[in-house]
Parts: sequence; structure tokens; C-alpha cells
Amino acid sequence: MAAAAVSEAWPELELAERERRRELLLTGPGLEERVRAAGGRLPPRLFTLPLLHYLEVSGCGSLREPGPGLAQGLPQLHSLVLRRNALGPGLSPELGPLPALRVLDLSGNALEALPPGQGLGPAEPPAFPQLRSLNLSGNRLRALPADLARCAPRLQTLNLTGNCLDAFPAELFRPGALPLLSELAAADNCLRELSADIAHLASLKTLDLSNNQLSEIPAELADCPKLKEINFRGNKLKDKRLEKMVGGCQTKSILEYLRVGGRGGGKGRGKADPEKEESRRKRRERKKREGGDGEEEEVDEACRLLLRVLHVSENPAPLTVRVSPEVKDVRPFIVGAVVRGMDLQAGNALKRFLTSQTKLHEDLCEKRTAATIATHDLTAVRGPLLYTARPPQDLQIVPLGRREVKAQELIRQLQLEAEEHRKQRKRQTVSGLHRYLHLLDGREHYPCLVDAQGDVISFPPITNSEKTKIKKTTSDLFLEVTSATSLQICKDIMDTLILKMAEINKYTLENKEEGSLSDVEADATSGPVSGPSAEKGGTCPLLVEQVRVLDEDGHLKVVYPSKTDLDFSASHVTVTR
Repeated sequence: MAAAAVSEAWPELELAERERRRELLLTGPGLEERVRAAGGRLPPRLFTLPLLHYLEVSGCGSLREPGPGLAQGLPQLHSLVLRRNALGPGLSPELGPLPALRVLDLSGNALEALPPGQGLGPAEPPAFPQLRSLNLSGNRLRALPADLARCAPRLQTLNLTGNCLDAFPAELFRPGALPLLSELAAADNCLRELSADIAHLASLKTLDLSNNQLSEIPAELADCPKLKEINFRGNKLKDKRLEKMVGGCQTKSILEYLRVGGRGGGKGRGKADPEKEESRRKRRERKKREGGDGEEEEVDEACRLLLRVLHVSENPAPLTVRVSPEVKDVRPFIVGAVVRGMDLQAGNALKRFLTSQTKLHEDLCEKRTAATIATHDLTAVRGPLLYTARPPQDLQIVPLGRREVKAQELIRQLQLEAEEHRKQRKRQTVSGLHRYLHLLDGREHYPCLVDAQGDVISFPPITNSEKTKIKKTTSDLFLEVTSATSLQICKDIMDTLILKMAEINKYTLENKEEGSLSDVEADATSGPVSGPSAEKGGTCPLLVEQVRVLDEDGHLKVVYPSKTDLDFSASHVTVTR
């Protein structure tokens, strides 16, 4: 009887065993009660599926520990995703060894420490000899395991964002410890010092230590041979010029400043050219005599991002979104904005924009579970817009790259395609489609945004319409963010998206590139581009137009951006209203 009860309670396990599946995703409202009944652990039967390559258990506030038997029962596991659960304060028993594991995601839990026996696994022999990506973001970690590098010697990506770390273990930066580490993210911690030994990370390309308590940046950072992108915003640095530079200047300029003697840590001061230093000193003095703090103004002008907000009352034809009652129980929150002046024509600008949107979906939007972004070519948008919900068999859309189809059929097609793609490629990780199709499970109505011509231009969280697809020739955009969680999440993500657009635009204007994106924009229309113009090295503000969201009676629900939106503390951003 007990075995039968377990079988009934966990039909996914029976199906996975019967079909010899290599992937298993456990999520949804029913998971909470079942895990609670299992004592806050995963059921032992799960660890009798040795063929599994991918296992994800997410969004379960009852899951406090994986349970014994995982390492022994899943020897072929390549990806383990245990995100947004309640794991903590440690892991007991420890996870490893998992000799084939390449991706480990423990983000969004309640982990406080990962000591030996209650952590990741042994260092000798390595618990994760093949691990490439480790995500520990959004926990409560006060310290990292000293033997982390020996536990996962082939680590390439390490995400520690949003913890309580005040220091990195010295062993992390010892010569040869992590020879393949290319991305290190530890924003939103309490880090007080960055060791000069970070220069031993020979493969480091991206470093994000924003919003910590660093007072200095070691000059040795400039010795990282492959470093391309750094973020130190939100730290109170002693060197005020350097503090302004990290607020908006390019990585290359910051590293050069450190290299020639900036007050980052002392190394390199002797390398500065005396004649150049004397020339700089005279130029600064001359600018001060002419009526200004030359050095400060020079950095400000070079690094400033400009955003200008156009109020509804100043706009002769403001765009509005009316919300119908049908969407209340499906996906009730939406904010919109119009942004004019993007230059997506030059070089890889469009690719950067699309990549940044994908990254936001992965991170802030939590793989679209918290919110979904949609971007439209404004010239193809016919307002006013209606945000509503329709039965799957009645919602009709022309999805990106597809023919017109009803939502019910589209979901079925996507599920079949994703499963077929997984089988053909023998994928080790679940496809992007599988990650958010389940968000519509059990829904009798699907959310959609409809234009004045009756066409559905957005079907969140699944797809946009081909009708309003962004092209290289696009310079004016309509942005929307929807959520089933909260209005504030929509606003926060919209803030971040617009800031990222300003950064991309500034980079494009300062670095005019040759080339095209034939793979991304094969169907880009030809002809003159009505994009922004700016002198090389100058500034060109993005124009952000307010969009009002109204209820069915025409009463205002929300306007974006309001006075409290786009309120950036960063010194490199100027917003005029």
C-alpha cells in the first residue's frame, strides 16, 4: 500500500522510469504539499532513475534538503537545478560526488554556509571534476568553502550575487586554482577587499563586484590578460576619479587608469610616463583657471548617460493601454514605455540589445517566472492597446518566425518541437521552451496584448508577434513588462531595461562599427534610418515617453515612468523630466 501511495503521489517519477527519460522537471503548486509530506526532502524513488542527465526542482518552499542517495543514485547527472526552494542553512548530506555534473544551480535558497560534510562535496578527489557553472546567488552565505577551487577545478562561471560575503577565500585566487574561470559575479554582497592575487585568474573575462563595500581596486586587476568587462558601481572608492569612471566609462579606460598609476592599490605607479603626467597636470590647472574642476568635469562628460522623460501632457499623441477585467486572475500587472532614439543599425548593436533582453529574462525575470519583457517596433504598433485574456482556442497570433496560429495549437507545437529537439540532440539540459511553457498549465485564459486593428502583438510569457518585430532599422520602440507577481517587479525590470538600452546606445555612438547581423536580421528593411545622430564622442539622450495604463472605465491604474521611476542613484546617469 505504501509503495502504491508513493506511485500515485509522484506520477512524474513513474513516467520518467517507464519512458527512460533523461530529463525531469518538478515544479508547480502541487509539489509543495508532496515534499512537505516527504519530510522536506525529495522522495527516495527519485534517486532510482540512473539515466537522468537533467534534474530541476524549483519554487518549492518546503524543500529544505535534497535527501540522502542523490549522488549514488544519479551518477550520470549533468545538470542539477534546485533554485528558489528553502535549502539551508547547509546541505546535509553533502551533494557530491557527482562526477559528470556540469551545471549546478542552488540560487534563491536559504544557504548560510557550506562546510565539509554539509556542503558541496569533498575536495580530494574533486566532488565535481567536470563542473562548469555554479550558481549560488540569492542565498545568505557568509563565507565560501576554502576548498571550492579544489572541489570544482574546471569551473568557468561562478555566480555569488546577493549573499553576505565579506571576503573571498585566499585559495580561490592561488596560482592555477581556477585556470578556466571566465566569469565571476559577486554583486550585492559585503566585500571589503579584493586581493591583488585576482590577477592569477588567467581566463577571467567578466567581473561584477557592484554594490559592495570596496574602498580600493587593486592595480593588479589590469594584469588579467583576458578581462573585457568589469562592474564596480555602488562601491565607495577612496579614489573619487576612479569612482566616477567605474560609474560609466568603458572597462578598457578603467584598466588603463589602474595600469598607469591610479590609486587602486599601488602597483604601477612607477610605470606612468613623467612627461604625460606633467602634461596632464598642466591641463588640469589650465581648466581650473578657466572656471571649473577640469578633471571631475572631464570624467563626468565622458561617462554620462542621458535620459529625457516626455510627460503625457507634453505628448500630442500618447500611447495608452487599457486593461480588461478578464486578465485579473491570469497575469494582472503590466507597465509600458516608449523609447525613441535607439541606434540598432551599427555593427552588433541589435545583437547586444537582444542579448541583454535574454539576460534580463534569465536573471531579474527568473526565467520569465517573475516577469516577461516584450519589445516592439513602434512604427508597427497601432494604439490604443488592449491588455486582456482569451481562451486558448480563441487567441490567434502570428508568432515570431511563424505563420498565424491559435494559442492552443502553438503551445502544443512548441511542446512537441522542444521534446523532439531534446531527443535528437540528446541534450544534457532542458531546452529554453520547456522552461516557461509550464507557466500556462491549467489556465483557462491566456494573456495577450491587442492593438487597435484587433491583432495580437504579444502573448506573454510565450512570444511576440512578427508584426512588431524589432529590426536593425528600428529606432523607436514600445516596451512592455508583464507579471503575475507584482507591479513593482514590472517597474524595476523596466528601469533596468531602459538603463541597459542607454548604455548600449552610448557604446554604439562612441564605437561606430562596421558589419551586419545577417543571421539575426536577414529580413531587415533597406532605406534611410531615422535613428539618432550625435557627434563622435558626444552624447545623445534617449527619449522616454510616458505610457498610461487604464482600467475598463478609463481610470488611471499606473503611468510609467512616474516621478519615482528611473530614479538611479548612479552618478553617471542624468534623467531630465
